[in-house]
Amino acid sequence: MSYLSDYVARLMQTGDLQFALSIKKTTDEAYNKIKSNFDFMGGRKTGLLFGNIQSGKTGHIFGIICAAADDIFPLFILLTTDNVTLQKQTLERVQKDLPDFCICGEYDTTKFNDNNLSKPTIIVLKKNFRTLQQWVNNLKSSGIVAGNPLFIIDDEADASSLNTLINQEKQSTINNYLDQINQLSIGSIYLQSTATPQALLLQTEDNTWHPDFAVYFTPGQGYLGGNFFFPEAKTPSCINFIDNEEESLKKAVVHHIIVSAQMFADGDKVCNMMIHPSVRVNKHIEYANKVQKILNSFADNKDTFFNFFSQQYDVISQETSLLGKERLFGKAHGLLDLVNIYMLNGKEHVQARDYATGSNVIVGGNTLGRGVTFPKLQTIYYVRSSKHPQADTMWQHSRMFGYDRHASLMSVYISKELYKLFADINSVNNAIIRQIDQTNGDLSKIAISLSEGLAPTRSKVLDNRHIHIFIGGKNYFPFNPINKSFNTLTNLINQIYPVDNHKDYEQVNLAIFQRILSEIRGGSDFNIKDCQTAIKDMVASHQTQGVLIVRRDRDITQGTGALLSPNDLDLGNSFTNIPVLTLYEVVGRGWSANKLWVPNIKFPANKVIYHVTEKKNFSGNG
Repeated sequence: MSYLSDYVARLMQTGDLQFALSIKKTTDEAYNKIKSNFDFMGGRKTGLLFGNIQSGKTGHIFGIICAAADDIFPLFILLTTDNVTLQKQTLERVQKDLPDFCICGEYDTTKFNDNNLSKPTIIVLKKNFRTLQQWVNNLKSSGIVAGNPLFIIDDEADASSLNTLINQEKQSTINNYLDQINQLSIGSIYLQSTATPQALLLQTEDNTWHPDFAVYFTPGQGYLGGNFFFPEAKTPSCINFIDNEEESLKKAVVHHIIVSAQMFADGDKVCNMMIHPSVRVNKHIEYANKVQKILNSFADNKDTFFNFFSQQYDVISQETSLLGKERLFGKAHGLLDLVNIYMLNGKEHVQARDYATGSNVIVGGNTLGRGVTFPKLQTIYYVRSSKHPQADTMWQHSRMFGYDRHASLMSVYISKELYKLFADINSVNNAIIRQIDQTNGDLSKIAISLSEGLAPTRSKVLDNRHIHIFIGGKNYFPFNPINKSFNTLTNLINQIYPVDNHKDYEQVNLAIFQRILSEIRGGSDFNIKDCQTAIKDMVASHQTQGVLIVRRDRDITQGTGALLSPNDLDLGNSFTNIPVLTLYEVVGRGWSANKLWVPNIKFPANKVIYHVTEKKNFSGNG
């Protein structure tokens, strides 16, 4: 019997051949990395399963569980976010998709003990401190865990698992209990699953929460994700900017009504619209009332509704074929009194089944984030803003992604500022994927570059002592650099920038930056490898060009506080969208040699590059 073969076969029976083959491929790749990195006699490894939002991560997790059960792992703990509904949904899905396992919920202690690992066991727990505390005690008292390897799968591992007290040199409660569970067995694999790995990748290397290896799985055919909505090229037609647009909400509601009518005519059972205004409940009530007033006004005035309907019909019909205008108008008008308006927040008791059928408008805040799935979500009105936006939080609120969307009927209403933020985050995600592909498993060499004002994650889960931030537009140089070989470096620079070159600067490939920096050691205050990692991130983001400035025979005394002359400082600052490497051949007093090359690097303005480092202090000027 093969658990993996049986699971893939069941998926094929449902008719989704591509998804089944994708799971088989990812499972083989992921489990090979797990097996090659794991010692069953006391080893502990942390891995990262990185996929897109709502792209089938759960199915891939199940495939990995099956492969591990086919090998030697008898016990699995599947962690969900602290959400009762989500834990219940996950438990029901595991029971449905993996019927050959012993499946235990939070209160199935007796079932767990009676099974005694005679069948491979999956325990589905939400990350709640009482639940975790109970299972720490259950697993300790069972007497069967200590001598067996344990496989922990942490879904949305960046959400609540990390130590939120790390900068206070304490350990948060959830993080502590997860640590205890991880230490109960003879050896363990801790597989982190998320679509937003920024917080995980920025953990320090000696931290058990920093992944030792990563597997990225590409979404299957028909998936609409970041590259569909926020491509690096021109803005797609489904994006509607709402800046200075007084009637944008009316247009969005009409779009939803038209798409609902068309989809129901085509045989669909549900069509959803989402409004994401704020975390505040009073804003949810305000927008729910606005939508209801719009629907009422259209029901009361058929001519006004027809005018709005006509405008939106003409826009949508440019992308896809619709029913005839008069016929579809009749169906749309009949829906005005049937649209359901739901508010999702801590005060409302809305279940997933409520918006599983019919035409629905869902208004909410944080509850529209992780793990919540909206079927056939075709219209999004996103106006939530933040004074201190975080890339992972914003991306998790992008519930527009998924497989069951009709691409030609999608419409997103958003401000230009928010659209740019999302486009930047998508670009960062693509760069992370490329870096994971290029690092051959060395995740310490990953940097994360973001627009100024956008943080990668919440600061309280990052160790401030070991996070280095390169601020774009600032000049960085080492206080006491060492040339590995002055002559070798001089010959290298002369090839690129000859002595008789009287140009103020040269535009060069960033590979030349890397080659030059590889010949220099920065000293205790300046880690050259961090600069190289930051440059590698830029290359992964498809930026390949830099500006090289070379100045020879500069009589500069070490420790004067500044390196660049005013003219060279102004010249470098004139390049705002491209990195600048300035090399000074210094001959002044106090340096480590009579002659040596000192590098000064400046990254593009309006960018901030994050990287985990063991060095904290960096010199800078400008």
